[in-house]
Amino acid sequence: MSDIAPMPLQRGLPPWSWKSLPFVLMHIGVVLVVFVPFTWGLLALAIGSYLVRMFAMTAGYHRYFSHRTYKTSRTFQFLIALLGTTAIQKGPLWWAAHHRHHHKHSDQHGDVHSPGLQGFIWAHVGWILGEQWHATDLSRVPDLAKFPELRWLDKYHLAPAIAYGVGLYLVGGFSWFVYGFIIGTVLCWHITFMINSLTHMFGRRRYVTKDDSRNSLILALLTLGEGWHNNHHYYQSSTRQGFFWWEIDITYYILKAMSWVGLVWDLREPPAHVVAGQLRRDTTQAAA
Repeated sequence: MSDIAPMPLQRGLPPWSWKSLPFVLMHIGVVLVVFVPFTWGLLALAIGSYLVRMFAMTAGYHRYFSHRTYKTSRTFQFLIALLGTTAIQKGPLWWAAHHRHHHKHSDQHGDVHSPGLQGFIWAHVGWILGEQWHATDLSRVPDLAKFPELRWLDKYHLAPAIAYGVGLYLVGGFSWFVYGFIIGTVLCWHITFMINSLTHMFGRRRYVTKDDSRNSLILALLTLGEGWHNNHHYYQSSTRQGFFWWEIDITYYILKAMSWVGLVWDLREPPAHVVAGQLRRDTTQAAA
């Protein structure tokens, strides 16, 4: 895989880019909530919209496309990628390429988002707005780039998101659009971004890794299991990120149920010696 050319560490927010306009407008759109009478049904819609797309990010973009921790059919591969694009975190190839780069350089010079080196704001949201991070480096995801439908989805990643927003408006009107699309999307963004920022700052370190990754029960609950971040950085190849029975990992539970009906298979488990902390650090874990 190719590397990004060395560059000075950046902090805070980058210079303005027009490519960041949709991201900015969505945050401004949150104020529209004051024009919609609150109901518990609308709150449930926002949370449901967030949870469904969070699952697409954790099970699809992260555990499948970035780390290939389980197998599935080409049809389901496309469908979970399609659902992931509605979260407006770009396409699956873009997401996986940057995430693989992050793991290769985690909390070291060259990392895309290290709060220890670049500060909380840059790690949480700043890097996403930077001009140099908008392109997809297909050389980092050759296993995914061979699928033309995934390349198409990566190129036109905004189309499903727009269709999702329009669909909510047509079904439930302005209130559904505000709560289901805008509020649900912004929630999904920032709770996802907390894994990049907060789980490298706060929490428990069970395993010794080259980075500052940490475990957090609160973030594991909010992200359907991604908060067991130190576990994940210690052994990236596991579908299950909550290594112990008390470490709640909702994404894994859903994937396990899907395996019972044949939608996914070959879910990877952390070996006993890994859970015991006896992984040799010179062992290379393939990202694909």
